[in-house]
Amino acid sequence: MKRASTLAAVIGLSLALAACGGKGDDKLGEQAQEAAENKADKMDAMADNMSGTAEDLMQAKADATREAGDAREEAIDDADVNAAALTPAERAKVINGN
Repeated sequence: MKRASTLAAVIGLSLALAACGGKGDDKLGEQAQEAAENKADKMDAMADNMSGTAEDLMQAKADATREAGDAREEAIDDADVNAAALTPAERAKVINGN
């Protein structure tokens, strides 16, 4: 019985480790999403100083920027990027979507 529970624990831990990938892509994806969020926040602040159509367009641009950041985060995670192998310049390009 003890052996079965130990085996179950090992399998559970193995699945958890396999799910996280361990290549740093989650953190890199989060940084890309956060960069887009910060940019969108600045657009929202600019929209607060506008009115009418200009305000609506700026808010729509901010929303699109947030959505693009979310999509970039997912794409980075799905690509399973080895963030540790990237240079700082390469990481910046991935984060900023260049």
